[in-house]
Amino acid sequence: MNNISVLLIDDHQLFLDGLSTSLSKLDFIEVKNTFSNGNSALKYLQKHPVDLVITDISMPDMNGIELIKKLKKLQPTAKTLVISMFKPLHDETGFYDGYLLKDASLDEVTKAIKTIVWDEKSYFFDQDFKAAQFEFKNNIVTKREKDIIRLITEEKTVDEIAALLFLSKHTVETHKKNIYNKLQIKTSAGLVKLAIKLGIVT
Repeated sequence: MNNISVLLIDDHQLFLDGLSTSLSKLDFIEVKNTFSNGNSALKYLQKHPVDLVITDISMPDMNGIELIKKLKKLQPTAKTLVISMFKPLHDETGFYDGYLLKDASLDEVTKAIKTIVWDEKSYFFDQDFKAAQFEFKNNIVTKREKDIIRLITEEKTVDEIAALLFLSKHTVETHKKNIYNKLQIKTSAGLVKLAIKLGIVT
């Protein structure tokens, strides 16, 4: 396999230097550059493709979420790994490819990089966090809401769902709104993806 080209972005210089030094010692990783802010990193990425961008979330001029959104437009195939002091509010698998806390060991960071870039599954999240979030999301949805989710994934309309479940159209719309808010999704495609992941549909 080819070496993995990596770009590092973090506004804490000590952490940035330490991570860069540690990763540069690995024979399968090539640290292309390091930046302390998102704007400088994006200018570099306009001309230099990389396999993986490792970034923090909380940064002064541009946060990691904004950075990743712009990165995906510049380099759609580039993978992203967030290493942060803060746990994410919810699992955003599919938006970024991995999420670790800054107290992660080098072995865990290395495993995340290999998984994200080389493995077919391509996602790597802090396991304790991922398990907790999975259980939370699976339990927060009521039985009635799960019924509605299954029908939405079958491409049933609101009117059809109302008729099948003997509910009013308004009630179905309210349930649907609550489902989207609880699961923090915005589209039907996102709902289908998450429903499969949670085992609500197969």
